[in-house]
Amino acid sequence: MLSWLSPENLSRTYRDPVAWAILLVDLFPVYAIFAFGWDATSLVFLYWLENVVIGAMTLLRMITSSVRMGIVGLPVMVFLGPFFTFHYGMFCFVHGVFLVAFSAMSGGGDMGFPSPLGVVGFALASGPHMYVFLGAIIALQLVLFVRDFIGRGEFRETDPTQEMAKPYGRVVVLHIGIFVGFGVMIALGQPMIGILGLIALRALWGVYQTVRRRLEIDRHEAIEVDAASPI
Repeated sequence: MLSWLSPENLSRTYRDPVAWAILLVDLFPVYAIFAFGWDATSLVFLYWLENVVIGAMTLLRMITSSVRMGIVGLPVMVFLGPFFTFHYGMFCFVHGVFLVAFSAMSGGGDMGFPSPLGVVGFALASGPHMYVFLGAIIALQLVLFVRDFIGRGEFRETDPTQEMAKPYGRVVVLHIGIFVGFGVMIALGQPMIGILGLIALRALWGVYQTVRRRLEIDRHEAIEVDAASPI
């Protein structure tokens, strides 16, 4: 991973204003902590909501790539669309239920077993101005979808199966980040260090993903130039 984060790769990646926007959104929760008094619960639920948004965008990418496949893509999406919605949705829901339970226990209450909409409502109410931060995440994902997936023609080089597999990696990273962050809180007894550490870990992963995406774009552009060049 570290070889990807070389000064040369970082320099090329952050010539793109969208790369800076991604980093800003990743670090935005720092402002919420000091300006609005967010705690670990608010931060974790923001990341949970982000995964829900990523799931919705993945479904949109799957549909777009299936349309590109023509008549063959229709039966593929008839099966994969509902399967992904149920599987990824259930994964997020179960994760959300655990988060709600932990939050309720730490507050001395008992919310019972929430519905999917109940988990979403709990997440949106977990921190002041959560809608603003969630809106920033949605806006950024839409920009990436329109600019890169549609505008740069990425949908022509993928299929619904490939797109379906992509979001699960970030879910695993989220779980690792939560355990690391909470581990620091328990070990040091300083919740603020744990919260900021969780944000830093999430931001570092975001930088890695952004650089990786830049290198993939460069590779595709180089292939296109070679294909267009006369022999």
